[in-house]
Order: sequence, then C-alpha cells, then structure tokens
Amino acid sequence: MPENLRIGKNTIAYDVTGEGPLVVLAHGIGDSRHSYRFLAPALAAAGYRVANVDIRGCGDSSLGWDGYSRTDIAGDLVAVVRHLGGPAVIIGQSISGGAATIAAATAPDLINGVIELAPFTRAQPMGLGGLMRVKRFRTGYTQMAMVIMRGRVANWMKYLDVAYPVKPADWDGELARIQAKLTEPGRMEALQAMCKSKPSDAGAQLANVTCPVLIVEGSLDPDWAEPRAEGEKIVADLPAGLGEVVVIDGAGHYPHAQTPDQVLAVALPFLAKTAASA
Repeated sequence: MPENLRIGKNTIAYDVTGEGPLVVLAHGIGDSRHSYRFLAPALAAAGYRVANVDIRGCGDSSLGWDGYSRTDIAGDLVAVVRHLGGPAVIIGQSISGGAATIAAATAPDLINGVIELAPFTRAQPMGLGGLMRVKRFRTGYTQMAMVIMRGRVANWMKYLDVAYPVKPADWDGELARIQAKLTEPGRMEALQAMCKSKPSDAGAQLANVTCPVLIVEGSLDPDWAEPRAEGEKIVADLPAGLGEVVVIDGAGHYPHAQTPDQVLAVALPFLAKTAASA
C-alpha cells in the first residue's frame, strides 16, 4: 500500500524505495506511478531513495482538486520533497516535466536537478505543416482531441497505441490496468482537465530555473512532429548552460516504460552530478 501525504482536503499517494539521495518520480496524464515500474527499482538499486508519486487525480491519489495545472502539480511535488526531507532531483514525464520546471524555479532550495521525459513545458503552436507531413503526429493529435471532446477511454487507448511504437513485454496487463483506472468515476474528467491545461505557466518559469535540466525525447513521440526540435526549444529558453537534450531512437512518449535501460543510461550520470549534493 502507498503512503499518503495530505494536502488540504486531498491526498497524494506515493511509495518510497531504496536509500540515498532523494529522487522523485512523477508520471504523465492518465497514468500512475506504475509507469515507472522498470525505472524505480533500477534507481533504488543504483543507490537512490526513490519516491514514486501518483500525481493529483491519478492512481491512488484523490480526486476533487481545485485545479490540475502544471503549477498545481508542481506545488504537490514540492510538498512531497519537503515532507521527505529533500532536496531532490525530480524526474517528470509529459505534464509532470512542465511541473518539474515550475518546482525547480519556485523552490530552488529543494530541487537540485530536473530530468524531463517527453515534456510539455512550452506553449504549443498549431503545427499544421507537421500534421500534414507526419502521420504519427496526426494520429496522436486526432485521438487526443477526441479524448478532450468526448472523454472516451477508447480514444485514449488508441492514443497509447501510437505513443508506444514498441510495446513493453507486459503491455496487455498494463493496458487493462490503465483502462480499469480510467473507468473509475472522475478519473477521465481529471485527465481531460490536464489535457486542457496550458503549458504556458511552465514555459514562463524556464528562465527562472537555476539547476541543471536534462530533456529526454523519443524520436517517435507522436506529440510532436519534431521531438528533438521541441527539446532544443526548451533548452534555448533556459539560462545558458543549464540544459541538455538527449533523443532516444525509436522511443515514443513513454521512454521510461518503453526504453528504461536507455533512460537509465542517461539518467545515472546526470544524477551522479546533481543528486550527490543532496
């Protein structure tokens, strides 16, 4: 069973494994801490205390929050770090990549570094050229739009199919788990609220980040026509010298679940430099 941190009238669920400098894991929309099922034990085995979080409205965390923006999620992550006696490095995927940016900018005493996996950290211009040119981007965009409009789990499953160009060995069980969770009352509404939230709050904080940032993109991520270019734009908006981009060939929007060994290979050197001072 997870531990729970009370924030106002709500709760954030998380579990902690390992000993050493603190690393906090935060997943993307419509998912849970289970998405780090491969990465979390590997980080713990490498000598880190790993706090794996269900972000608000997801997994075992409560529903009924007042908001689901990146700023809201960042506040929760900072609260977890403070509760566990940080500082910490945050590894955040998708919406939580943007949230990790805000956490680093607003709580620099608690956040020593950030790894952003396939992050939504900048306002996204309408890429009509990319939609016409890149099939995976067009497919992902269409299914995501349907999720926002209709709130159907079936459309989210179709999005995940393109977001995982190569499936993990436990894919059937993982899909069943995600589908079961999203059919719980209120879970799809939380997902939709996150989909509708704008990443401009995270983009506005990039210039205020003071710790190192590693951006990890998948070359086949359907959320961007050009994933590397998106990562490079994030780095360009950070203070000079803080950011670095790594692109994992063949990975989609979930590199930590699809290519965990490759994510670990780039995360460990970064953690050795940033978490060591924690």
